[in-house]
Amino acid sequence: MAHRLFEGKQHASSYWKYRISPDHLIQQVLDFLEKQKGHPFELAVDVGCGSGQGTVLLAKHFASVVGTDVSPAQLEVALQYAKQPNITYRQCVAEELPFADSSVDLITAMSAFHWFDRPRFLQEAHRVLKPRGCMALLNYTIDMELSYDDCCSQTLNQVCKEFYAALQPYRSPHLGHSTIDLYREAYGSIPYPDKEWHECVWVKRSMPLSSYMGLVESFSSYQTLLRDDPQKAITLSQDICQRLMSLMRVTSAETEVVVAVRYFCLLACKPQEA
Repeated sequence: MAHRLFEGKQHASSYWKYRISPDHLIQQVLDFLEKQKGHPFELAVDVGCGSGQGTVLLAKHFASVVGTDVSPAQLEVALQYAKQPNITYRQCVAEELPFADSSVDLITAMSAFHWFDRPRFLQEAHRVLKPRGCMALLNYTIDMELSYDDCCSQTLNQVCKEFYAALQPYRSPHLGHSTIDLYREAYGSIPYPDKEWHECVWVKRSMPLSSYMGLVESFSSYQTLLRDDPQKAITLSQDICQRLMSLMRVTSAETEVVVAVRYFCLLACKPQEA
């Protein structure tokens, strides 16, 4: 069965506020769809859409985009930001999508596929995709990197690594040691002849240090620690933030830093004769 997390309203809001959208990876997805299927781009379905950041990115390229998620709280946040008239949202599980056979041009899952019942979802994606329709599964690794002018990035990132290591014991066993292995396994299991694997795609954003902290605090491992031992979670976060500020020689967590996130992406095209 799929795993249900990220369903609290506060957690859902933090997704929209802090998560880094893979803007230029979306262009790679669209280029793949153009090469494999071509226009028209009629219907895109963003599965496990969360607060809708990826759904919004797709909207300007398709006649209609539907974001689906199991969480009412996430969809409530997504609806607040769905300004484009061609965006709609549906509450459903990833393994049972409310779309007809061979009706979808593009199906995406952005930082969500690892929570699904993966074999069942891949079967469902195959069912709803049009012949020559495409699937894009995107995610990023936890080893984000910070940089700040006049500060040694290696020293900063050693503190970040300690943060990630402290959260490792609270990582869901469902995810294994690394989610990238789950996506590589899926890539190998998909029988389509036209598929691509992209790794080490760095996405960089300038943001306040406080937003970087908020990003890490939105991870499922931190949320598990927060649920199990709130004081330990808060103390850990405050200590990491203070150590980073000390290394940067600043007194405000609103100081801008550059955060680099390493994405990877699986692209696959359903064959014409399927």
